[in-house]
Amino acid sequence: MSILMAQVVSPPTILVSVDTQTHKASSKPLKRTQKSNTSISTKRKVPRSPLDRTQKLNLEVSPHRAVSAVRLMRIELGGAFADLLNEKGKGSGGNEMAYVERSLGFRTKELDDRDLRLVTDVVGGTIRWRRYLDHLICSLCHDEKTFRSMEPLLLQILRIGFYEIVKLDMPPYAVVDENVTLAKVALRPGAGNLVNGILRKLVRVKEDNSLPLPKLEGDDRAQARALATLYSHPVWMVRRWTKYLGQEEAIKLMVWNNSHPSFSLRANNGKGVTRADLAMQLNLLKVPHELSLHLDDFIRVKTGLQNVIQAGLLKEGLCAVQDESAVQLIQTLYNSISMSCQMTSGLVVSVVDPQPGESIVDCCAAPGGKTLYMASRLSGQGMVYAIDINEGRLRILRETAKSHQVDSVITTIHADLRHFSDNNVMKYDKVLLDAPCSGLGVLSKRADLRWNRRLEDLEQLKNLQDDLLDAASLLVKPGGVLIYSTCSIDPEENEERVDTFLLRHPEFSIDPADRFVPSDFITKRGFYSSDPVKHSLDGAFAARLIWAL
Repeated sequence: MSILMAQVVSPPTILVSVDTQTHKASSKPLKRTQKSNTSISTKRKVPRSPLDRTQKLNLEVSPHRAVSAVRLMRIELGGAFADLLNEKGKGSGGNEMAYVERSLGFRTKELDDRDLRLVTDVVGGTIRWRRYLDHLICSLCHDEKTFRSMEPLLLQILRIGFYEIVKLDMPPYAVVDENVTLAKVALRPGAGNLVNGILRKLVRVKEDNSLPLPKLEGDDRAQARALATLYSHPVWMVRRWTKYLGQEEAIKLMVWNNSHPSFSLRANNGKGVTRADLAMQLNLLKVPHELSLHLDDFIRVKTGLQNVIQAGLLKEGLCAVQDESAVQLIQTLYNSISMSCQMTSGLVVSVVDPQPGESIVDCCAAPGGKTLYMASRLSGQGMVYAIDINEGRLRILRETAKSHQVDSVITTIHADLRHFSDNNVMKYDKVLLDAPCSGLGVLSKRADLRWNRRLEDLEQLKNLQDDLLDAASLLVKPGGVLIYSTCSIDPEENEERVDTFLLRHPEFSIDPADRFVPSDFITKRGFYSSDPVKHSLDGAFAARLIWAL
C-alpha cells in the first residue's frame, strides 16, 4: 500500500505529496474556494487585530477533526508526535490551532479537554490503522487512480472519517456531516462531495457487514499481504514475525500493537515518595490505577495521565512516567510528553542491580529515565555517569535530576561513546548499554514507528549495536558487569548481537539474570526478555555479561 505524505508550509501554503511506490514528489498550491475565511495571502502579514482573528474563526468545522487532519500530515513527515499533552495537561492545543490557521486559513473554536482526548485517540488510531484504512478507501473509490491521485489533506480527512466510523463506532451520519464540512471549508465544495459519497458508501457496507477486506488464503506471501492489511502493519514485519513466532503468535502481537497503550508511573524513592504515597495522590485525583505485579515502585494507569500532569506530579519530581518493561519517555519534561525509540527499562534496571557505592555508566543516557531510576537506588552513595551525544537532552536530564533530588549522584558527559571509551582510562563497576534499536517491542506506544522502519534499517542498527558494545566493554573493570539491552523483540538485535560480541570478547561470559527479575522473564540462556503478548508489557531484552577475573 502506498504511503502518501504531506508537508504544510506557510506562507505560502504548499502541500508536497509523495507516493513512495508509484509517484515522484510533486509540489502544488493547496486548492481553495474564494471565500475570505479560507484564503491565505503569500505576503508577509503584520500581526492581526482581534477583529481579523474573529473573521478567521469558523464555528462550522469540528475542532478535533481540523487539528487531527493537519497533525496527521505533519506526523507523516516526521515533524510531530501523536501526543498533545504538556506539563499543564492542556496540551499544545493553542499551537495546534495555529498550525490549522497557517495550513487551512481559518481557526475553529478552541480545543477543550474532550477535544484534546479525541485528537490523541483519532490521530493515534488513524496512524496505527493506516494501511487498513487506505485499503478500504481505495476499495470504495471509483477506481484506484482516484485514490492514488488524492491530495494529502483530502486523504487525511477520509482516513479520519473511516477510523471514526469503523473503529470508534461514532454515529455515522454525524461523522459524515462533520468531515464533509471540513473538506468543503478547507478545500472546495467538490472535495466535500467526494467525501460525502465515499463515507456514505462506507456506512452502507458496514451496516451490511460487507466491508471489502482481503481473505487469508493463498501462499505464504499472499497470506502475509492479507495479514498486513487486516492488522495494519508493513508486510516485512508480518513475514519476519511469522518466521520467528508462527502465524498465530504474530497475529496476537499485531493485536497488542494496535491496542490502546497503558502507562506506568514510578514513585520517586530518591525523593522519599513511596508507591503508597503515589497511590494516595492518584486516588485524590480520581485516576484509575493498579499496582504493578513485577516492580514495587510502579503503578499502572490506563487513563487519567492528563490529570497527573495537571496536578504537577511529574514537574515536582514525585514520580516519573515509565513502563515496567520500557521507559515511557519524557522527551521534554517541561514542554511535552511524547514517544521515543530510545526507551529505558524498569526491569532492565533491576537486571543492572545498582548498589550503593558503585560506579555505573549509562552509555546512551538521554532522555534519562534509566539514569534517574538507577540513581534513586544508590541511596546517595556512588555515581551514575550519563553519557550521551546530545547536549540538549543531557541538560534536560540534569534539570530533571534536580527535581528528583538525585543530582548529587549523577554526572553527565557529553560525548560519543565510541570516542569516549577510546580516550578514557577510568573503569567502572557496571556499564549499561541501552542500545539504539528498531523499537519493535514498543509499537503499541509508538503509533507511527511501524511506518518509519524498513527492513534495511536493521542491518545498519546491528552494525551500530556491535560498535557500541565493543566501546562499552572498554569501560568495564575486571570483575565488572556489562549489561546490553534493547526495546526490540527481534533476535538479530538481541541474542545474536550478544553471541557475536562474545566471539570477539572471550573474556566476557553470560551472567544469568534470574537473581534479579522474576523467573517468568528469563530465557533458557539466562537473558531477560519481556514479551508483549505473554506479559502485557512492552517488549524488551537484556543480557548481563561479566568480565571474569
